[in-house]
Amino acid sequence: MNHVLILPVLLPLLVGSLLLLTHRLGAPFKRLLSLLATWLLVPLALWLLLQANSGTLFVYQLGNWSPPFGIMLLLDRLSAMMLLVTAVLAGFAILYASRGDDEKGPNLHALFQFQLAGINGAFLTGDLFNLFVFFEILLISSYALLLHGHGAKRVQAGIHYVVLNLLGSGLFLIGVSMLYGLTGTLNMADLAIRVGAADPADAPLLAAAGYLLLIVFALKGAILPLYFWLPRAYASATAPVAALFAIMTKLGLYAIVRVFTLIYGSEAGVLNNMVLDWLWPLAMLTLGAGVLGALGSRNLQILLSYLVVVSVGTLLAGFAMGTEEGLSAALYYLLHSTLVAGGLFLLADLISRQRGDVGSELVSAPALRQPLLLGALFFFGAISVAGLPPFSGFLGKLMLLQAVTPGNGALVLWPVVLVGGLGMVIALSRAGSTLFWRSNEGVEEAVTAPSDSLRMLATLGLLLGSVLLVVAAQPVQAYVQATAAQLFDLGPYLQIIQGGGA
Repeated sequence: MNHVLILPVLLPLLVGSLLLLTHRLGAPFKRLLSLLATWLLVPLALWLLLQANSGTLFVYQLGNWSPPFGIMLLLDRLSAMMLLVTAVLAGFAILYASRGDDEKGPNLHALFQFQLAGINGAFLTGDLFNLFVFFEILLISSYALLLHGHGAKRVQAGIHYVVLNLLGSGLFLIGVSMLYGLTGTLNMADLAIRVGAADPADAPLLAAAGYLLLIVFALKGAILPLYFWLPRAYASATAPVAALFAIMTKLGLYAIVRVFTLIYGSEAGVLNNMVLDWLWPLAMLTLGAGVLGALGSRNLQILLSYLVVVSVGTLLAGFAMGTEEGLSAALYYLLHSTLVAGGLFLLADLISRQRGDVGSELVSAPALRQPLLLGALFFFGAISVAGLPPFSGFLGKLMLLQAVTPGNGALVLWPVVLVGGLGMVIALSRAGSTLFWRSNEGVEEAVTAPSDSLRMLATLGLLLGSVLLVVAAQPVQAYVQATAAQLFDLGPYLQIIQGGGA
């Protein structure tokens, strides 16, 4: 594979730096460079996914230092899948931004590339400290992206977002320091070996470090009670930024899966699977809180933000089962929820542009200029995100309900998921009727922005991901099942340190 494995990090990092150096050049140049770099990640990620699908673990040793002494990038099925979904989401988001949203503030394209470098690096790193480093890169970029376009609401939401994530970064550093002090390493595969072989007297401190990491990842993944920053932050961001942020919560969940299957997984001795008992109630409470928030929303973007919280709870439930079936169902649902949520944030912006000063508030307004087209897209997205047939949300929830073993878990999961789905249908139906049916008759049409075919294309591209996941359900399902099996088979990961396998 040579040096291809580092390109998902290196390409956006170099392009972002170039965009900063050439910031005085015109918007067309910056848009073209940003679009080319972002869309180039799609075939690159697809090629890496095809390589990872062989089941081999690919290791890239920076500076040619062998693990665990050097910085290591690791490609497996999970990281390859996350790279691809990130590239597709970012490609359509930057296309949407290039139609004028990038002019609302300086350096959006450079910040966008730096955020991609941080996200891709977090998915690829095999080192816990470098996970912290890449988290900081993407967070610093996200602070500026959240404030892009200015406005009092963005500043207020941005302050909350920054303060909470700075606190999370501090806890992350403390947890990483504790692990390093106890084990002498931060390579994840090496940590898995050393935690499993640790002195029982060190188990309480190792567990405390693990729980600190869980708190950090729960904050970034928007898990109850640490999700309160998300609705206002996502709702106040510009549409392409909010669409890109749809992958941010998945990054927190990815970190939970990676750390607590590898480091604190089945080979961790007395600490094996120590967080699963906590994740199940957190998943159910997060899902329920997201539905209640959606039912109480009076703004379309806030409603969609709470639906992101619902998806977080659903995904966490799949991992909390601790089985290959549950994790594979969660991974399929992750693909669906990321693409559809990104598309809905773009669609919400298209709708608000045609409602004049009312914007995305769920109140009566003059009739839309394109009610049939936007109404059809909203209906399509609502059915998919609520988990109704025949789209991918239904398949993801069905796989999740089938994965849970009969017993107390099923008695809790089935009612929460099904009643939660009903709540989502009610919230989306109310929003749709307000947006498309309750227009102020006889009132002059509001002054709205002209329609844009490329914005519509970007929105449609993400929403059609739900259809693609249904059409390609068999190979996608086979891939996520193989991914779950690979994550629970720790032998090849441990052989990276022991001198073979990858």
